[in-house]
Amino acid sequence: MIHDNCRCQDSCSCNHKPTKTPTDNRYAAKHPRRALCYCLAVFLLLAGITLLTLYLVYRPHKPHYNVASLTVLNLTTTTSAPPPSVSAAMQFTIITTNPNHRVSILYDRLSAYVSYHNQMITQPVALPPLFHEKHTRVEMAPVLGGAVGGGCGVCGGGGGGAVPVAPEVAYGLGMDEEYGEVGLSLVLLGKIRWKAAGITTRRYGIYVKCDVLIRLSKERVVAQVPFVAPPVCHVDV
Repeated sequence: MIHDNCRCQDSCSCNHKPTKTPTDNRYAAKHPRRALCYCLAVFLLLAGITLLTLYLVYRPHKPHYNVASLTVLNLTTTTSAPPPSVSAAMQFTIITTNPNHRVSILYDRLSAYVSYHNQMITQPVALPPLFHEKHTRVEMAPVLGGAVGGGCGVCGGGGGGAVPVAPEVAYGLGMDEEYGEVGLSLVLLGKIRWKAAGITTRRYGIYVKCDVLIRLSKERVVAQVPFVAPPVCHVDV
């Protein structure tokens, strides 16, 4: 009997198999989820580094503007009959520079007008669409407030005629003309897009304001007028 009991105990111990507890199943289920989260975190990190690198390489800079010259064709203030008005015709030579080495600029719905003390004195003139190649300069010579002139690669014209203005604007402009120095502003409005590596961004609004201080002669000869100070252009995108 003693030997049978021992044999039975040995047999039972040999046939016994360990069973998995619920705790073991819970830990086993967590390991694939943890690995998936780890792979997702690594993917997001690499994607973020890639996007940051592309942004630093291709990040677009806004264009630069400069007024090279200005020809005053006409500048007449009328205060005799209400409302006061200004008749102006001017041709600006504008140089725009694309400072980006890897990004081109596309201009849409670009228009320009002249203002005096934030009061429009010429009607807005639509300029043709422009594709600005990377790291290049483009010269524009629009005629604002008068007929289109010749000999310009990219120019607009029209919008002639008297423009009604506030009485204080007409009076101030007349006084400045008598003094011989007039401060004007060239304003450009439109939409731009950046293009790099076959990708074109959405449209962004652009606002350019170039302040010029010019000297007018008493003879009012149609010619380029000298600048009292270098023109300053502010670009907002």
